[in-house]
Parts: sequence; C-alpha cells; structure tokens
Amino acid sequence: MQALDRRQMLAAATGLGVASLLPAWAQAGTGKAPEVLSGEDIRLTIGHAPMTVDGKAGHAMAVNGTVPGPLIRLKEGQNVRLSVTNALSEDTSIHWHGLLVPFQMDGVPGVSFPGIKPGETFVYEFKVRQAGTYWYHSHSGMQEQEGVYGPIIIDPAAPDPVAYDREYVVVLSDYSFLHPHQLMRKLKAHAGYFNDQKQTVAGLLAGRDQSLKDRVEWSKMRMDPTDILDVTGSVYRYLINGQGSADNWTGLFAPGERVRLRFINAGAMTIFNVRIPGLSMSVVQADGQNVRPVSVEEFQISPAETYDVIVQPTEDRAFTLVAEASDRSGMARGTLAPRPGLSAPVPPLRERPLATMKDMGMDMSAHAGHDMGGMDMRDGANAPGVKLGPGVQTISPMPMDRLGEPPQGLEDVGHKVLVYTDLIALDPNPDPRPPGRTVEIHLTGNMERFMWAFDGEAFGPLKTPIAFQRDERVRVLLVNDSMMAHPIHLHGHFFEVVNGHEGRQPRKHTVNVAPGGKVAFDLTADEPGDWAFHCHMLMHMHAGMFNVVTVRPLDGAPA
Repeated sequence: MQALDRRQMLAAATGLGVASLLPAWAQAGTGKAPEVLSGEDIRLTIGHAPMTVDGKAGHAMAVNGTVPGPLIRLKEGQNVRLSVTNALSEDTSIHWHGLLVPFQMDGVPGVSFPGIKPGETFVYEFKVRQAGTYWYHSHSGMQEQEGVYGPIIIDPAAPDPVAYDREYVVVLSDYSFLHPHQLMRKLKAHAGYFNDQKQTVAGLLAGRDQSLKDRVEWSKMRMDPTDILDVTGSVYRYLINGQGSADNWTGLFAPGERVRLRFINAGAMTIFNVRIPGLSMSVVQADGQNVRPVSVEEFQISPAETYDVIVQPTEDRAFTLVAEASDRSGMARGTLAPRPGLSAPVPPLRERPLATMKDMGMDMSAHAGHDMGGMDMRDGANAPGVKLGPGVQTISPMPMDRLGEPPQGLEDVGHKVLVYTDLIALDPNPDPRPPGRTVEIHLTGNMERFMWAFDGEAFGPLKTPIAFQRDERVRVLLVNDSMMAHPIHLHGHFFEVVNGHEGRQPRKHTVNVAPGGKVAFDLTADEPGDWAFHCHMLMHMHAGMFNVVTVRPLDGAPA
C-alpha cells in the first residue's frame, strides 16, 4: 500500500512535492512501464491528502495518498479481492466503472451496498470477466470531484489484437480549489455563475456571435447560447494524470514506435476535446471494447468514457497533447517527447462555441423564417411520459439522431473528428436478437434553476425504478430535452449504440447524448440485480438525474 509519509506531506504543503504525490505511472518524463497494483489481493485506503497543482497548494481526497489513485492492472479470467479501507470521517465507496461484477460488488451506496463507514474496510471480490481500459471512483457524495478516482487496465487472456510498443494511461480530470459543495451552491443560486464567456454588447457592436434579432429571441426563451459547461475554466484546473499544464506531464517515445494512449475522462463536469497537433490518432478501443481502427485528428471524450488510440511519431521532436474543455474556457496540456525536458508549442484556446436551434431540439432548416419565440417549448404532447413541473424548462420539439455529426463546437475545425457512427465493433455483437420492446427516457432539466432529472422527476424514494426482465432484449431511447450534453451511464452492463452498423454496433457503458439529440441503444438485461443509471456529469446526477435499473429474477429466485 502506498501511504504518505511526513516528509511528503511537508513537501506538498510547500508546493515542492508534486511528483512525490503522484503514483509512479503518472509522473512526468519517466518513459518507464508504469508501476501497478496487481495480483489477487489489492489494498486501497481512501483518505485526505494535500494536492499541489501548478505550484498552488490545495486539498484532495486520495486513494493510497495519490491523485489519481494507483493504477490497478488485472488479467482477464483472474479472481481479485480488493480491500478498501475508509480513513475519512464520512462514508465512502468505490465503484468499478465498466466492470461486469455481481451487483453487491458494484459499490453504489443505497443501491447495491450500504457504503463503507469511517474506520471500516469493505472487501470487493469478483472474477474478472473482460479486458480493456476502465477506471474506478467514489460513488459517495461528490468525493469523485475531490480526487477519489484511478485507472484500471485489464490485459486480455487471448493475444491482444492491438499491436503497440509502449503505452501510457492518460487520465483527464478537473480540479477546483473550491469545495464541490461550494460549486454546487453557486450553481443553484445562479446556474451561469462560472460562465465568463457570455455574449456582450461590445461583441454585438463588433459583429461577433448572435445577431440582435437572435439575441432577443433567445432571451425571450431564457436561453443562453454560451451555456456549454456548468463549471468552467474560471474555477477549474484541468489535469493530465494529476498534473496541471505548467507541470507538463510528459510521455517518452522513440521515433517510429507505436504508442498506445489509454485516455480516461475522470472529470466530474468536463467534456474534453483531445488532439495532438502533428499526429494522427488511430482509435482502437472505446469504453474498453475493441473497435475497428479509425484514423482521426481529434475526438471528444465525455466524463466516464474511455478511448484507446495508437499514435506513431516518426519525427525526433516533441508533440503537445491538448485536452481542451468543450466550452474552450481552459485546457489540460501534456507532451509526448523523445527525451525528457522537451516541449512543443501550445496552441491557443479556440473560439468558444455557441448553441444553436438544433441544440434546442429544433431543426430550423424546415422552419426558415418562423419566429421561434412563438413556439411552444414545453409541449407535453411531444413527451407524454414527462412530468411538466418547474424542473422541465423545455421539451425538444424535433429531437434528432446526431450520432453522425461532429460534437458541439467541432463542426468546422477543418480536420477529421471522431463521430459515434465511425465506431464499428471488432467482434460481432454477442446477442443478435431484435429488441422486444422500447423504453423511452427523457433527459430533462431547468438550466436556470440547475434542476436535472429523468422524465421530469428527480431521483427520490418514490421514483419508480426502470424494470427489465432477466435476459430480455430491450431498446432504450434517450431523448435530450435540454440544451446541455449528458453522458448517460448504465452500471453492470454493456449496450450496443444503434449507429447503423447492425451486428457490429459499438458496445459501450456510457454514451453522450447531444443537446436536443436522441440516442438509441440495445440492451440485453443479463446481469441480475439493482443497478445505478445516471448522467455522469457529477452535479447533474447529484441534482437528480439518476435512477435505479432492476433486473429480475435474481440468482436463485424463481423465474
């Protein structure tokens, strides 16, 4: 077990001990294979720790004293016993994100187990049934935002279809020197509190952004087209493997090597756009599942998603790894280099995007010349199952399947951007049955009041679970009635995103639903138990965009 000693604590408190607080796999410029926790018995401790980002000292909750926590490396087919000790003064937990485990081992307090009390140890025990890139994080309160997260790599039992010479885990995250409850309070008081990129009169006079007519129309609907992310670079530091941009995490390579980068978005509230200027990336895995290689210059990764890419730098020079927040209020920056100490130019932040009518669920190409202010944006006929209370600001009149479109803000970047329709599973989908029924779920919110829910009803003791029969084949249709993206995660299962590649649709555990968009996925409910289902924007989940999926009968119960 890795623990902080007194010298490390003092070094961190004075801003000198950045590298010592990071696990070896996350430190800059080593170029070595990462140190890991592996085997059948692994011990983790969750406690408080100092954290220094770009020379500024702060506080974190950490796993074994580091942020991110230790890299856990397992082998497909092995058994593992993970003993998690709580050194905090509050309850905690660990959820093994994307891992297929018995529901009692899934780590969601109040759903699959009671949580871990202060001073207690909980032992998670299960067989490893898969391979790929995954991660773990707390599912208690907002501890994930404070640093309780880390990566998991599971090596396949069979030969890996992806050839590479060297690999790095790249954990993207967001960190604030403000406590997450302070962030949440500010959002509840004023949802646009952290948005420093609003439209201005000066911008209007200079001919930037929306026209006066459009600004008036949007104002009538109380919509802000610059409201892309709730928490922004005004208060966040964006991290690569726990390091800020000035810290400059560096991964070494020898020219000509195939380097595998395992990207994990462990951010609480940040969608990242990832590129490496001068290098193409071949996407070979999504959410731990192999896909046919697809060459791109940039991809968007939402909280909880993972993407593995191969890069092959042939030049003897450094390359900048850019992870830009999707609202372009800040970026995480690292370096790939042939030798320690090298760096490459860091591109400036690009112009921030503006939401469009399509992001409101209206395809205005069919309504040219219409006054959108006269449209009914809360027409219950478009969503009969939604409770039209104060938490529902809008209902998308014309939600569209946007899986083949570049993500918000990447429409005109001038190079190849990954879209969901590019993803084709390397292996045939395991269940060829057509779905027997469709379950429609609306992602609803009131952006002004920072209220979020499924079907207009925030999670609570009276919320009806989403019930599936064991082994049934179901199509789930997610309809985004809000103007913000929502990465939706289902615990304990993979589902096939319906993207047109029948029989080889990508299998994922998290899918980002674009503003005003809709996404269908096909699910085989083959894991009995109670499973969390939620938006992985942490504060959206905390505000109510959460429910429980039940799969019955349980093992040993009558059918």
